[in-house]
Amino acid sequence: MTHTYIVTGMTCNGCKTSVEKTLRGIENVTDVSVDLETSEVNIVMSKHIALDTLSRTLPKKYSISEKEIKNAFHSVSQESIGEKSELRQLLPLFLIFGYIMVASFLLNNKPWDLEGFMFDFMGLFYIVFSFFKLLDLKGFPDSFRMYDPLAKAVPVYAWIYPFIETALGLMLLMRFQTTAALVLTLVVLGITTIGVTKTLLDKKSIQCACLGTALKLPMTKATFIENSIMIVMAIIMLLKIYN
Repeated sequence: MTHTYIVTGMTCNGCKTSVEKTLRGIENVTDVSVDLETSEVNIVMSKHIALDTLSRTLPKKYSISEKEIKNAFHSVSQESIGEKSELRQLLPLFLIFGYIMVASFLLNNKPWDLEGFMFDFMGLFYIVFSFFKLLDLKGFPDSFRMYDPLAKAVPVYAWIYPFIETALGLMLLMRFQTTAALVLTLVVLGITTIGVTKTLLDKKSIQCACLGTALKLPMTKATFIENSIMIVMAIIMLLKIYN
């Protein structure tokens, strides 16, 4: 008998090989095949194996669940459940985004300074997001290369990306070479947003590396929106500088 599951946390071919090898080692498993792009895992069993057993066997960085089968009668409820689950997964991202916005507002509300707000928002955004990437510097590059075009073409770029974010954050917060920092923001986030857009259009189910691998976030429209906000702010600030 063949059962299909969804395994999250896989970011590269090494993860795929690890999952296949681990699951093949379970008694009564005769074959395992993994589709990295969809996160689907097909397991051929000679005898039914409980989901708990599969979950306990896999390393903690992976989570496994049964693939939901939609039909005409259950499609609405299944989609509703999926949306709620996605929102719960994205909660850390929304909280961090909210804290950055509130902090930037408090730093610039007396008197209100819109330019200062945007500089501080962008600077804090870079610093906080780079912090989470640096928590797992070994795991981040593989995850980032899944969708960033430049990281795919130049692997070393994925390794230095968190440090680029840190540098840009400090430049914006300290108001040091802000024009260069804004231009680099357009280039760096522009490239990443191209990869995010392609991933969303292709409907690939992969992990978002915006907060590194410490927090398991799915690639969603929220990633596109956060990048777009930063790009729009950078464009506004550059127009102010050159006008």
